[in-house]
Amino acid sequence: MFTLDQIRSFVAVAEELHFGRAAQRLHMTQPPLSRQIQKLEKTVGVHLIERDNRKVSLTVAGTAFLDEARKLLVTADQAPLTAQRVARGQAGLLRMGFTAASGFSVLGELLTTMSEHIPDVEIDLREMVTREQHEALNAGELDVGLARPPVDLDQFSAHLLQTEALQLAVPEDHPLTELDRTIQGRDLKGVPLIMYSPIKARYFYDLAIRHVPIQHGNVVHTVSQILTMVSLVAAGRGVAFVPESAARLGIGGVRHLPLGGKTDEAVELHVIWRKDQRNPAVRQLMDALAENRLGDAREA
Repeated sequence: MFTLDQIRSFVAVAEELHFGRAAQRLHMTQPPLSRQIQKLEKTVGVHLIERDNRKVSLTVAGTAFLDEARKLLVTADQAPLTAQRVARGQAGLLRMGFTAASGFSVLGELLTTMSEHIPDVEIDLREMVTREQHEALNAGELDVGLARPPVDLDQFSAHLLQTEALQLAVPEDHPLTELDRTIQGRDLKGVPLIMYSPIKARYFYDLAIRHVPIQHGNVVHTVSQILTMVSLVAAGRGVAFVPESAARLGIGGVRHLPLGGKTDEAVELHVIWRKDQRNPAVRQLMDALAENRLGDAREA
């Protein structure tokens, strides 16, 4: 196998086309330079350089090899810098899980912040529900997640990224749109309700029943994705509790009404990561969030 010293020797001779000048450039004498070229040619298996008493020239194979040799040297020179940048969290890979709802709310702003502060870190996005993110983080398959509460602060550190209101999505011609006040639990008596799955969407299910008493006899559909829920509302199938950001979906035929009670900051989204994670890019991400004042840290 050839060495980097042999490659550097070859490139110097190929660019100078003179052994004396190449040796001077490499701060060595001509005999060891000639031996480096001979060893390289023996390893490669072809002649790369032709020389006589008057001139030095490249063979056809040598001309082709020169392009690849230059690339090898660039890669070799960059490797230590790349390793240093990865160690500082300024380069490398960050695997990020996110919920579907965060995809149409805060994810775009977060990615913009990351591209400004850690532009050389590649972001691998993976859409997962919160439970799947917890499992992937514990398995080492994710570095960070955008997840809903509850957060196990014995296992994870967390940064509260976003709070938003819980609202009621209704068909645009629904009688509830005529009320000149916030929607109360009593207003939903007998109203067809599209509800979250208590298994697949437990967080939103708990939010809904916590803030507005629900008569389960009203439930006409049970789903787990907010996009599906709002689409069913638009089709006139019922009303649904959704985060404020669901209005950004732009689905026609739907009104978003405020709820009574303490629902203005009811819906939380956290950045979470394992306490023992070793990816330096995670710390760079948290520094970027702090600098841009996106959310607030809740580490334990």
